[in-house]
Amino acid sequence: MAKTLVEIKQGLDCQIGKRLKLTANGGRRKTVERYGTLAETYPAVFIVALDQEENAFERVSYSYADILTETVELSFIEERNKIAVGEQ
Repeated sequence: MAKTLVEIKQGLDCQIGKRLKLTANGGRRKTVERYGTLAETYPAVFIVALDQEENAFERVSYSYADILTETVELSFIEERNKIAVGEQ
């Protein structure tokens, strides 16, 4: 786990455009899980573009402090591309 906000931001900067699973504390013992893509990073917040099939809204934003305090957890999903075997 990164120890500073700067390290968290730098770690997310190189993950822009990748799919992720976002787990957030929804309050009152609720946990919210959403899937989407890391869209943008700013000096204080980052933006996640959510999958439209599953969510009523397009984007959510969180601060890097949410990751530091473990209010939000991000799990990046590695997409495995299927390689078509063609003629050689």
